[in-house]
Amino acid sequence: MSTDLFDLSGRTALVTGSTRGLGAALIRALAAAGARVIVNGRSADATEEAASVLRGEGYDATACSFDVADPDSVAAAAPQLADVDILVNNAGITNRKRLLEFSVEEWQAIIDGNLTSAFLVTRAVVPGMIERGHGKVINIGSVLSELGRVMNAPYVSSKGGIRMLTRAMCAEWAPLGIQANAIGPGYFSTELTKPLEDDVEFSTWLKARVPTGRWGNPDELAGAVVFLASRASDFVNGQILYVDGGLTATV
Repeated sequence: MSTDLFDLSGRTALVTGSTRGLGAALIRALAAAGARVIVNGRSADATEEAASVLRGEGYDATACSFDVADPDSVAAAAPQLADVDILVNNAGITNRKRLLEFSVEEWQAIIDGNLTSAFLVTRAVVPGMIERGHGKVINIGSVLSELGRVMNAPYVSSKGGIRMLTRAMCAEWAPLGIQANAIGPGYFSTELTKPLEDDVEFSTWLKARVPTGRWGNPDELAGAVVFLASRASDFVNGQILYVDGGLTATV
């Protein structure tokens, strides 16, 4: 099998929330596979800085700062996204507390940040894909798209929604040459998960629960995102690929 199947040269990829964490790893992987990449974040300075770092590494990278959960902000950015062939809906937020402790506003902020945002950005980008007759939408779910956990009700709900939104996108757009899939990351070591990683009780539980016995490295998402962004996955549609060290495969 030719490695050309995974070559993203000539493609343009947008990764939302790509100034740090998993988003930064995802966008670097796509750039390394040959894509022109568009870095996104809410802070214009942080977004430009992240794009500048990628350019310094020899990649073709531009910055596009907008708030993925704000319809007006997304609409204003839409003209800059007309040529996007690969969309990775990665941006998201969380807030850990008991279900009955959440206010309506806190609940809605997480639903909007993780689920509504994917709808808004995809709605801005997919018309161009439909016009060209090809495109890749990759939504970032979670192992919590599949599993329930305490202290995470709105996050679990939003990521379960991502799973079903991905299937709805497949049902509507597969006939138009578009593949919509999702990645379900397990527990990865990033600055955002550092409080959990530093929690001895939780980290000990996780290492015992995951068959590989460790936290994931963000770079270990590279293969999954390049596969789903490339011609290699042209007959893969409506799926969620769990990259979790085996967590969802065991009880």
